[in-house]
Amino acid sequence: MPAIKSLEELRRIKEQALQKREATQTTGRVQITVPMGTCGIAAGARQTMKAILDMIEMENLNDVVVRQTGNSGLDEWEPIIKVAVGGQPEVTYGKVTAEKAKRIMREHVMQEKVVTEFVIPD
Repeated sequence: MPAIKSLEELRRIKEQALQKREATQTTGRVQITVPMGTCGIAAGARQTMKAILDMIEMENLNDVVVRQTGNSGLDEWEPIIKVAVGGQPEVTYGKVTAEKAKRIMREHVMQEKVVTEFVIPD
C-alpha cells in the first residue's frame, strides 16, 4: 500500500472503509439469502437471484437486503432461498425457479404470507 501523504487522503480512506463496513452490516425489514455454491448455480440460482433483484427494483422495495452465500448443503433442493421478514422465523424455500421467486416476493415479502408449497420440509 502506498504511503499516505496528507490528512485529507487519510480521511478519504477512512470514509471509504466505513462505507464498506456499513454496506456489509445493512439490515432491512426483509432479509433474503441465496446460496450460490456450484450446485446452486448449476440448478439455476443466478436466474433466481436475478428475478429477486428485478422484483425489488420493479416494486421499489427499499427495505429488502439480499445476500448470497456459498453451498447450503441441501443440494437436492437447489436453487434455495431463505427469507426472514421482520421478527418472523427464517423460511427456507427449495427448487426456486425465477417464477417461484417472483411469487415468493409478492406473497411472502410484500404480503408477509409464507408460500407453504415451496417450503423445504423439516
